[in-house]
Amino acid sequence: MLSISLGPLALPVAPLLLLATVWLAAALARRWAGAAQSAAAENAVWIAAGLGLLGARAGQLLRHADAYAASPAAMLDLRDGGWFAPAGWAAAGLWLAWRALAAPPLRRALGAAALAGGVLWGAGTLALQRAGGGADSPVPAITLTALQGDRVAALPALLAGQPTVVNLWASWCGPCRAEMPMLAAAQQRERGVRFLFVNQGETAAAVQAYLQREGLALDGVWLDAASRAGPAFGSRGLPTTLFFDARGRRVDAHFGVLNAAALQARLQDLRAP
Repeated sequence: MLSISLGPLALPVAPLLLLATVWLAAALARRWAGAAQSAAAENAVWIAAGLGLLGARAGQLLRHADAYAASPAAMLDLRDGGWFAPAGWAAAGLWLAWRALAAPPLRRALGAAALAGGVLWGAGTLALQRAGGGADSPVPAITLTALQGDRVAALPALLAGQPTVVNLWASWCGPCRAEMPMLAAAQQRERGVRFLFVNQGETAAAVQAYLQREGLALDGVWLDAASRAGPAFGSRGLPTTLFFDARGRRVDAHFGVLNAAALQARLQDLRAP
């Protein structure tokens, strides 16, 4: 599951799960440390979370330095979902280990908090994957209609043969409109990657009017009249961008706006052996 709906809002699930995990770990550390060390234990967990986020972001920027060098401002755009989890876990773990060594009374509390946080994160992640749209889930056999020519095809059939980016969008969606020129440019530039623009719930006339008005010459525009793709992939909001390898397996997904650097980083991973 990528996002949930709260009234008119759609929120990404991963940050909410992370916040809940850290909050629980900090609360347990405070409880298990005893009155004299409770504040120190709780602060250590929150600092570990902050260092973990910094480490995960730094790891991503280093892994894809060329992509972000072309757009330095994107380094600060945390909405792009660019995190390298192993670096983050390493940074958080090293901090907790150092605090435990420096302050023996905190060892039991920090060890228990780290274990509880890891279990909660793992269980929550597994539950979200099973709730719908996990990376290991089969691609839903959603029937799509081509914008031009009235061709009808099932989504899995459109994914085989080469790496593919699937963008779920609508013309009424402001973030979708903001990222569409960047995606259109990437489609023209990245000849080894297929781009599919799957419109959610709009008529062919509405889609054609939008593309003409914005001067966007897109290939691979498909209509999902019943808006089935988003829920099938675990996303309740737009835009949602999905990345599939040449065998049609989902390898990454992002809910929300993508910037050019984040897209390029994901394409580098998608093309990697």
